[in-house]
Amino acid sequence: MDLQLGVLANGAAEAGNGTDKLLLIKVQAGKGAPPPALPERAGKNPSFMATLLHSLLAFDHWASNQLGVCTGEDSPWACARPLMKIIEFSGHGVPWLAATFCGLYVHSSLAVRELLINLLFALVLDLVLVGLLKGLVKRKRPADNKMDMFATVSVDRYSFPSGHATRAAMVSRFVLRHLTLTAPLQVLVVQWALVVGMSRIMLGRHNVTDVIFGLAMGYVEYSVVEYFWLSPVTAPALFAAWRASKCFSHNL
Repeated sequence: MDLQLGVLANGAAEAGNGTDKLLLIKVQAGKGAPPPALPERAGKNPSFMATLLHSLLAFDHWASNQLGVCTGEDSPWACARPLMKIIEFSGHGVPWLAATFCGLYVHSSLAVRELLINLLFALVLDLVLVGLLKGLVKRKRPADNKMDMFATVSVDRYSFPSGHATRAAMVSRFVLRHLTLTAPLQVLVVQWALVVGMSRIMLGRHNVTDVIFGLAMGYVEYSVVEYFWLSPVTAPALFAAWRASKCFSHNL
């Protein structure tokens, strides 16, 4: 856009010319563009939290690679891979759900039924929460992982958090709270949960932080189940429906 400024000057400078002269001055402006922004200061230091997160992820990646010793047949501990896969199966949701349903079908004791209904509630809650979190975070599994896992669904291609770790921690708390076990068996239950979590890293299924967060999440999940404990008092309709289904199945 051109701006014209008119300046009126008296013509006394030239002799014999008493007329006024109009001096026009053109000022060339930019074509409507705003002035360029000042460049940001070079070498701006990253925030403390960003640096801490970057360091944590770098250590997580390094530790996961070092501990992934059963990822394939050419791994240092390849001979332990079949054992790790058995431990992996022991923490899978399918056998736990199947055993819970079988127990509900077989047992007629009200106390046992209450226990198994709440275990079923805990297992379903774990599946829902882990599936939602995996779908939100969408962290890829480690590069060395082989997708030969048992009974997977779409969200299982994501890594965070470890569903086996959450389930193992939650089930171990459930068992320790509601079953009377000797001290050696209590130690064995805790060790099982930790070994299930460790197997996920050794097989290359998960990163270290996936498992650590999963164990902590499973610990909290049991507290949620305990808070919303289902009983004939708190959920009478559920137990009445279950009794009706049992009577119907016996009459067939």
